[in-house]
Amino acid sequence: MTVLATDALTFRYGGARVPAVDTLDMSVQAGAFHAVIGPNGSGKSTLLKLLLGVLAPTSGSARFLDRPVADWNRRDLARRIGVVAQNEELVFPVTVRELVSMGRYPHLGAWRRAGRQDAEAVARALARCELEELAARPVSTLSGGERQRARLARALAQEPSTLVLDEPTASLDIAHEMTMFELLSALAADDGVTVLVVTHNLNLAARYADRILLLDRGRAVAEGPPAQVLVRESIERVWEWPVHVFAHPGPGRDAGAPQIVPLAASSGAPDVTDNPRPGS
Repeated sequence: MTVLATDALTFRYGGARVPAVDTLDMSVQAGAFHAVIGPNGSGKSTLLKLLLGVLAPTSGSARFLDRPVADWNRRDLARRIGVVAQNEELVFPVTVRELVSMGRYPHLGAWRRAGRQDAEAVARALARCELEELAARPVSTLSGGERQRARLARALAQEPSTLVLDEPTASLDIAHEMTMFELLSALAADDGVTVLVVTHNLNLAARYADRILLLDRGRAVAEGPPAQVLVRESIERVWEWPVHVFAHPGPGRDAGAPQIVPLAASSGAPDVTDNPRPGS
């Protein structure tokens, strides 16, 4: 079953010379771990906003469960799609439990108070993200990795069928990056949650994603299994830098996944020109 899809999706910001997303066709299947990669300004975050109905297409369409995103009631959409944004500032001090409990808002409505079902959903989300011992801590006291897990737990408390994440491992260390991707992979493989993640980490995308969409200047360069998308010619053309691509040695289920090493400038790297891109 197709969960998220676009048909000739195009979006141009006001005053821009070229579209940020340009006639894009893509689809994400139920229970898949789908990654979107590309340079800064390639249209990744704009694509997510279009898929979530935050932006309206200039032309073409974005659909969720075969319905145009614009036709969905916002609360109904929030019950089905959990979102973890790249940057988020909390205006009021809250504990981890309070933050995660916010994920139940789409289910409560204007008048219903949180009940046992809501408390159980919050408890499951805290446990899944290994946050039980931090539940009473103010979010402001958490490390970057802990804070990202709390945001993911809030999304899981919605009990969504689909998760959409924009750079969930930005600024995290190796251990926290691995923890996040391991958790997302388990949610897709074990729980059947559809995962769509935007990331700059090509190597983790290759190791964990079922399919990858490579964007450049708003257009799809390639879409498919990691080994078909992450080939040297495409990477060098899009990022304008020489790389070496090799198979992950293992051990583990990700053995054989393509891994990318950028080569040093002394290896013959081209001059990287300042070529602005239309959207991020």
